[in-house]
Amino acid sequence: MDTKNIKTIGDLKKAGYKSRSIREELRANLVTKLSKGETSYEGVLGFDDTVIPDLERAILSQHNILLLGLRGQAKTRIARLTTGLLDDYIPVIKGGDLNDDPLSPISSSAIDLIAEHGDETPIEWLSAEDRYVEKLATPDVSIADLIGDVDPIKAATLKLPYSDPRVIHHGLIPRSHRSIFVLNELPDLQPRIQVALFNILQEGDMQIRGFKLRLPLDILFIFTANPEDYTNRGSIITPLKDRIESQILTHYPVSLDIAKEITTQEMRVAEQAKKMITVPELLKDLLEMIVFEARESELVDEKSGVSARLSISAMENLISSAERRAIINGEKTSTARISDLWGIIPSITGKVELVYEGEQEGSYTVALLLISAAVKKLFLSLFDHPDKAIKLEDKDPYGTLRAWFGAGNEVDLLNHATDKAYKTILADIPSLKKLIERYQPEAEHSELLMEFALHGLAETEVISKEFLQRSINFSDPLANMFNQLDN
Repeated sequence: MDTKNIKTIGDLKKAGYKSRSIREELRANLVTKLSKGETSYEGVLGFDDTVIPDLERAILSQHNILLLGLRGQAKTRIARLTTGLLDDYIPVIKGGDLNDDPLSPISSSAIDLIAEHGDETPIEWLSAEDRYVEKLATPDVSIADLIGDVDPIKAATLKLPYSDPRVIHHGLIPRSHRSIFVLNELPDLQPRIQVALFNILQEGDMQIRGFKLRLPLDILFIFTANPEDYTNRGSIITPLKDRIESQILTHYPVSLDIAKEITTQEMRVAEQAKKMITVPELLKDLLEMIVFEARESELVDEKSGVSARLSISAMENLISSAERRAIINGEKTSTARISDLWGIIPSITGKVELVYEGEQEGSYTVALLLISAAVKKLFLSLFDHPDKAIKLEDKDPYGTLRAWFGAGNEVDLLNHATDKAYKTILADIPSLKKLIERYQPEAEHSELLMEFALHGLAETEVISKEFLQRSINFSDPLANMFNQLDN
């Protein structure tokens, strides 16, 4: 429809415009997309076989929706992307209090305008982006915020009694007429406010300071909630939950590959850093495994969840750690290292809720434990366990390394070592390169794998690892023990 030439209700009627509800609109546009094989939620990864089909079924059923899941599971993003199923533009009465349909107005102001001007009543066009309203539920949200209140100034100016609907100042929900209204963290809303919501959902009426107003609002409600909120901060009252027709459970990525896709898609990295720093797949896997370990750790509160934002901000910090090192060393390009992972600790400590035992350990220690657990798990997926390797029929692949460290040799990997110095230090460790050639002959970034092997051997207790102020020291555990006794 050519919106430029349609400026009045009369023009709209001549163009053959037919009104439809927002649910009919969403349903029709979804049917069109599905028939063409197009995706409804571009950029939402990992939900193709779970969440998105449930969403599409709910929209086809013309349901209100509750997205239930832990933090960082793309609930708000899903809600915002639902605007992609709206028409590009819809007509509204110009000067009306609400987004009134020109052919079916509901506000007193719009009805008065049509009564005065008839088919010459001016209209304007509302875009899909302007038909999205979002509100975060907090304990201080009031009925006036969401539904409205009597405006005494308007009553006095217009010389109207408080019983006249024209004195009402409409809240967010009435102003969302013919739109998508999203209420985040629903359990945080006070029960008495929730009661007002289910009247709107079911009966279509509102009560403002004892004045009952019936408005046939046309709104798709999308609510979000965290399961933890049901016990910690509040609950969704049963009558309201009963009126939300579809409850859809979200979840975290189920595989490393999906998790890596999400991180790559969402991270914000300066173009200069992208050109300067290479992040090998091994490090990408390791970073995501740290997040998976956090979600399974007994020290982290499982009910709180571990947001996907952890891996996103951790990747940004990992790249920045390598970039800072390269800038300090005057290097134009560099590759991220295992030792750069210690730069992601601030991304971990601020994004995990610890149980009592974790709080006793301290957030920094827990972050180190998560990194260590991920290193060990990935190491054992790529290399033989050193204890089992001794029993191999051929020569122990770790034998030369055990002997070299056992002879009192140590390795100091400086945090800000130049690429040349880093490679030299690793190349001087006997049989370390041969170990990589044996287990990962086709792998790129052999120096990274060599460093990773040292960390893996430390996690399997073949050698010891100590964090110093400017370096990581690898040595024989027994030699370390004797040195401590001597001191």
